[in-house]
Amino acid sequence: MSKGALMTLRIREWERPLLSLAYEAGQAYGPLPRPKIRDKKELDLAYDFCEAVTAVNSRSFFTASRLLPREKRRSVRALYAFCRKSDDIVDKPPSGKGDPDAVRDALAAWRAQSLKQTADGRDPVALAWSDARRQFGIPPRYAEQLIQGVARDITDKRYNTFADLTNYCYGVAATVGLMSMHIIGFSGAEAIPYALKLGVALQLTNILRDVGEDWEDGRLYLPLEDLRKFGLDEKDIDAGLVDDRWRAFMRFQIGRTRQLYEEAWPGIGLLNADGRFAIGAAAELYRAILADIERNDYDVFTRRARVNTLGKLRRLPSIWWRSKRLE
Repeated sequence: MSKGALMTLRIREWERPLLSLAYEAGQAYGPLPRPKIRDKKELDLAYDFCEAVTAVNSRSFFTASRLLPREKRRSVRALYAFCRKSDDIVDKPPSGKGDPDAVRDALAAWRAQSLKQTADGRDPVALAWSDARRQFGIPPRYAEQLIQGVARDITDKRYNTFADLTNYCYGVAATVGLMSMHIIGFSGAEAIPYALKLGVALQLTNILRDVGEDWEDGRLYLPLEDLRKFGLDEKDIDAGLVDDRWRAFMRFQIGRTRQLYEEAWPGIGLLNADGRFAIGAAAELYRAILADIERNDYDVFTRRARVNTLGKLRRLPSIWWRSKRLE
């Protein structure tokens, strides 16, 4: 992609502080010597465990990651398992909802364990993630930013503006894309704005899909300012009301999210060739969830939008062709 094409990339005001975070965290950080593993079988089992975590928790991510070469596939699944465990410490603490201070302590302990230079093997996720991190030179600051983002769920249950929400999306999702980019391989810093857009789009898709589930957990990620603009408030969310106001609100949110997917797509061409199809598939299979929300009349209260296995398989040939055209 030419520098001229990059200069035409639209950067919104809410993106600028997030790009500063991404650039700061992604300072040059090359691969480190991989520690000598006393038991290779133990490491293979750790990667197998991460594969199982991915398969159980995210069918779309699992499907897309199958399109990567073996080492990259294992590493992105280790990354997923690291993110999943970080999130579960907050969302599924052992003692039910958990005391906030206890959850913070558990998250801090996990941060220390998962970012050690060399994992000791007591936790399979930490072991596989440590190996992947060092093999592909993933800047540790991105992982720290993710844990900071996840920690916001301990206290932050509402977001007033879209800009506030995108700051959260950066922490819990864009950082994942930026770390994945180091595993896939990329041309340089010019790829970062595209990864940021894609990460925010993926998290916004999650948010729109999970409105009902999040409300049951006491959380509302929809920007309150946007709700008010469409004449909605929390009583409407509580009632699960699908009326013309809600449909208009959801059309606006879906349109904004789709625009981010479109703007992110050219960045796939800045990735190493052996990873473009996989990342393109991850983006497009997730984007298809938005169409399922529309097909079900924007009811995200009583049904979780999804794309079934056949629907995913049908989409793969066209995604492959689109990704090839980026070469």
